[in-house]
Amino acid sequence: MRTVIVDYESGNLHSAQKAFEKMAAARADAQVVVTADPDVIAAADRIVLPGDGAFPACRAALFDHRGVFEAIETAVITKARPFLGICIGMQMMATRGLEYTPTNGFDWIGGTVEKITPAAGLKIPHMGWNDLVIDHPHPVFDGIQTGDHAYFVHSFHMHVTDPAQRLAHVDYAGDVTAIIGRDNMLGMQFHPEKSAQTGLRLIDNFLAWAP
Repeated sequence: MRTVIVDYESGNLHSAQKAFEKMAAARADAQVVVTADPDVIAAADRIVLPGDGAFPACRAALFDHRGVFEAIETAVITKARPFLGICIGMQMMATRGLEYTPTNGFDWIGGTVEKITPAAGLKIPHMGWNDLVIDHPHPVFDGIQTGDHAYFVHSFHMHVTDPAQRLAHVDYAGDVTAIIGRDNMLGMQFHPEKSAQTGLRLIDNFLAWAP
């Protein structure tokens, strides 16, 4: 089983690679590869798309890497391989992002990525540890429960059109989307690779997931 972490020069690749390699080490057939090679991406058994920065910049960087998005689409849409988007990688799954300028996403999960509007006294970006609230059961939550902590760094989050596709949220003076998903696709607004045991368990569950 080969898990590909997509390298398009817009993600925290080192931390993600180390976390996925750590959890894959216990699986005899597991391999983790960081690559921008469309052929390797299209042939992957699992796809991980990280992303740091602003939605429009990440999308532009992804599409500037010739053939990379098409390879992701082949693996995820045509072959139904499990997909995990992390941070901006999750946000790009939406219909549209509204950071700086309206920017089209993949439209894999309906919704818009909008700025968090917290109550007075809470800062943007939303940075640090927060308690997950599980909205809908999913195999990725095996061994995870409401109240487990995850590490966030973001100013925008996704308003999901279909409430059934928001799998978990956190409270930051209002609901902030934490995990989205449908079919063979998952997205995490936080950084599982920086979320200690909770994050490692989520990564392990993703590697075991058979949608």
